[in-house]
Amino acid sequence: MKKIFLTVLMLASLVLSGCGGAKEEAKPQSESEIAEETQVEAAAPAQNVKGDLKIAMLDVGQGDAILIQTKKQTILIDTSDTDERDLLVSELEKFSVTKIDKLILTHPHADHIGSAKALINPSAKEIKANPYLEKISVAEVYDNGISSTSPLYKSYTKAVDAKNVQHKGLKAGDTLDFGGGVKFNVVYPTSEVVDAVNGGQKSDPNNESVVGRLVYKKFSMIFTGDAEKEAENEILANNKAKNLKCDVLKSGHHGSYTASTKNFVAAVNPSVVLISCGPEEERRNTYGHPHLEPLENYLAQGIDKENILCTRFNGTITITSDGQKFSVTSEKKEDWLDKWIAKKKKDKKK
Repeated sequence: MKKIFLTVLMLASLVLSGCGGAKEEAKPQSESEIAEETQVEAAAPAQNVKGDLKIAMLDVGQGDAILIQTKKQTILIDTSDTDERDLLVSELEKFSVTKIDKLILTHPHADHIGSAKALINPSAKEIKANPYLEKISVAEVYDNGISSTSPLYKSYTKAVDAKNVQHKGLKAGDTLDFGGGVKFNVVYPTSEVVDAVNGGQKSDPNNESVVGRLVYKKFSMIFTGDAEKEAENEILANNKAKNLKCDVLKSGHHGSYTASTKNFVAAVNPSVVLISCGPEEERRNTYGHPHLEPLENYLAQGIDKENILCTRFNGTITITSDGQKFSVTSEKKEDWLDKWIAKKKKDKKK
């Protein structure tokens, strides 16, 4: 009788936990747990590496646009804003880009998807303004799989349909093959986030950004879109720190204080950080990116100040890797960090 009672009790507990029972919430790892998992020092950049992988954070003002060229494919992550299109097209022409095998749009904010429609299906007016657009074709488009009411989102999805371009949403666990041995492992958003927002939950586009870890042999880089603290915490909760470790970190949200938490930076443990933002006089960098807090977090993690680069000061930044080593070059060699931190600290005291 006792055995029957115990069996019934166990079955009841299983039913309760599987049907309507409270789901145990994943918790981000503590600083000590992260430190224990990331004891291996980040690989430092080398000089003049020649390799098949090139990653260029394009100087397109306040928006994001990152070009990835492998031995087999050309990939563009985000397309800057509509008023930065001339800058984007000029950069693509400089890198002789005519075919984009994969266009990845991290989230539907204007400074990330603003030029997507023009790349996919440019109008006669757009081609007249930027003749090089006529030379560019897009084979596949990926986003976060979340519908948006944004006019820019609607315009690019309409262009996708008009050109019959493959269009797919990405979620954690997906992997894209960039060719030549380069993989892009998606770590965010989760399917739960996508389903919740598509099901009517209020959207928070920055924290629904596609976040992916590019891996080429021993080299790795994490691309964060505009992911902020909330998304970073979920990523930490759902992944071991050792699986997030990267040589290069694309600073979240243009170097905003809303991203690059201490724990996230510690987990990624990069030796190089790249920041994309525009000049101060530009109307849309009214927030003064990059902010003080993430810069201090990078330095506290032990990242050399010479390896923290920003398009605002350094222009287009290019990484080249052979899968073993990597090098970093920039259009401008400005020594900006100390002066910028001093300015931010002064502004904070006002």
